[in-house]
Amino acid sequence: MPDRKPLGALGAAAAYQLAEAAKTAPQFAALTPKWLLQMLEFKGLETGVYRVNKVAENEMPPDILSGKAFRDGAIPQGFIDYDAKPREYRLNSISVIVNVDTKISDIYGFPYDQTEEQIGLAIESLQEFQESMIINGDEYGLLKNATQRIQAKAGVPTPDDLDELMTKVWKEPSFFLAHPLAIAAFSRECTRRGLPLETANAAEGTFVAWRGVPIVPTDKAFVDGVKNPKGGGKTNIILVRTGEAKRGVIGLYQADTPNERSKGISVRLRGIDDNAIASYIISVYCAVAALADDSFAVLENVDVSRY
Repeated sequence: MPDRKPLGALGAAAAYQLAEAAKTAPQFAALTPKWLLQMLEFKGLETGVYRVNKVAENEMPPDILSGKAFRDGAIPQGFIDYDAKPREYRLNSISVIVNVDTKISDIYGFPYDQTEEQIGLAIESLQEFQESMIINGDEYGLLKNATQRIQAKAGVPTPDDLDELMTKVWKEPSFFLAHPLAIAAFSRECTRRGLPLETANAAEGTFVAWRGVPIVPTDKAFVDGVKNPKGGGKTNIILVRTGEAKRGVIGLYQADTPNERSKGISVRLRGIDDNAIASYIISVYCAVAALADDSFAVLENVDVSRY
């Protein structure tokens, strides 16, 4: 019988020209869940200034606080004075300009709106910086403004350290903040001691917890000054009480900004130039205020490199 030639068939390279690929939105590996912004209670401001009025300490006669006056049958006398120079927090502005070629956004606008994707990534990046400022900023950052500080006794983060931290913020603590490497180091120490790890649910997330208080991961609690250290190093763990009603730490933002996208975030079109380039300015107006000195505390010099 004569040899049969193989039947021809459409090749993959040619067929690919008729195929439609499923696409993702732009993936930006540097973005994080930003749990801190979700866990912190925020308050909108109308004027951009937040004044924390405090009661002057030790103005009330001690016998009232001790109950001695009541036991003696006397009606206690006194008054509670106010701090004549309360601290004021002013919102900071963090801005970035995004340029979009309108020809590109018109032609390649499906299935994703190019302008909205660019603006969305810029907003996420600003919020990353906002979270870092809450932790590390000079003016109002938690690490720079903490009045309650303790040192890691053994270097590695231990249950004893976190217990001591809770003695500083014992009035309804809300969450710990720690670098993922610090959480891993704490978990190793619990395993070494034979202590079962707890978990807690908050802000639609599940976290390792201690005494029922979630330990929230953030790479903004730097290790040796960087987000992603190549080796080990030292970091800090922060315990926070949040909420205005609890006299805790609260985030601040400018309410009802023009062209508001979300809390304190404004997106404005600056204009379109002769080359059809649209320019947008994106701004975040933010700060953080501590209503009481005992609303947060810091565990310092936490070693995350030891195994």
